[in-house]
Amino acid sequence: MVITNLDQVSTAWLTEVLSRSGALTRGAVTGCDMNAGRGNWSRNCTLHLRYAPDAQGERPARLFLKLVNTDLGDGEFFGPSEVHYYTRDYVNAPDAPLLRCYDAAWSPALQRYHVLLDDVSATHVNASEKEPTLAFGLALAEGLATLHAHWWCGERLAEAGAPMHSADHIQSFVAIAEPGVAHILRRFSHELQPHWPDLMRDLFARHPHAMIERTGDPNGFTLIHGDTGEQNILVPREGQHPLYIIDRQPFDWSLTTWLGVYDLAYAMVLDWPTDLRRQWEMPVLARYHARLVEHGVQGYTWQRLVEDYRLCLPMGVYVAVEYCRGGINERWISAWLTMLQRSLTACDDLDCRALWQGGA
Repeated sequence: MVITNLDQVSTAWLTEVLSRSGALTRGAVTGCDMNAGRGNWSRNCTLHLRYAPDAQGERPARLFLKLVNTDLGDGEFFGPSEVHYYTRDYVNAPDAPLLRCYDAAWSPALQRYHVLLDDVSATHVNASEKEPTLAFGLALAEGLATLHAHWWCGERLAEAGAPMHSADHIQSFVAIAEPGVAHILRRFSHELQPHWPDLMRDLFARHPHAMIERTGDPNGFTLIHGDTGEQNILVPREGQHPLYIIDRQPFDWSLTTWLGVYDLAYAMVLDWPTDLRRQWEMPVLARYHARLVEHGVQGYTWQRLVEDYRLCLPMGVYVAVEYCRGGINERWISAWLTMLQRSLTACDDLDCRALWQGGA
């Protein structure tokens, strides 16, 4: 049963799903207070539960229910990725940085799903509410390495039913964003370094070919989250562990099987001030590489990791420009313009243009 409306949340349903998950071994849920909210692509609700006196088990006091309509209109949609994220993809991955999931269901007919998760708002906040630190970056690298190593390389990806993306899919991923280039350059060239307009045009014309060429060797590829922004990372109010990565909701045109280091590049380049990214990116990448090796990844050298990181940095430009594919996104100017400036600066810092111009 997919929950599509909060009216469907009953004590009987909560008793059933908590019993099935093992969190309630005896007794029943007798009451539930709800505080409703809304996300970018979903409705949600915090549930405050009460139990019968004889109830036994973990008996979570607070849960978080997320309800998603995957049909976004204009031919775009989410699939069941978030349901699979919690119920299938990492169930056997020890120490995966995922919230406890008590129930999740997806209906292809309704194009809707729900997930019922631990509510950790008493102990955790979005990463956007704390200043980034090197310790946070290292913790994120460790968590992502745990997820990525679980589905690393061709054989594991075949088991996951997640083959490498075709050249056509990669080209389509880039083409979704490309119309935004002209819109941005018409109004915001004064916010860019003089050489950046040419870099953006060159990047969209030639970088996708470098991406496609890289798919010839599966070592480095895995299931990715794809949207590891600070709003999708929960960090402790105190300290760095445990950290949780939430909201894996790729669009139908997104890259879902890709270079694992892209998830780190996304976080460090788009969200961190440039001076901090410059200081910490290599120590964070080193921790990520070390944890991959600890989790059994073989034959993926440090040099290859850095090259893959450089290949992923220009993808931050795609993320920023996509905001404006239908015209200037007035509401989020400060967000996408900052992302664009940071991504182009990172491309300069690590000479990413050399990757598609025959350089090192």
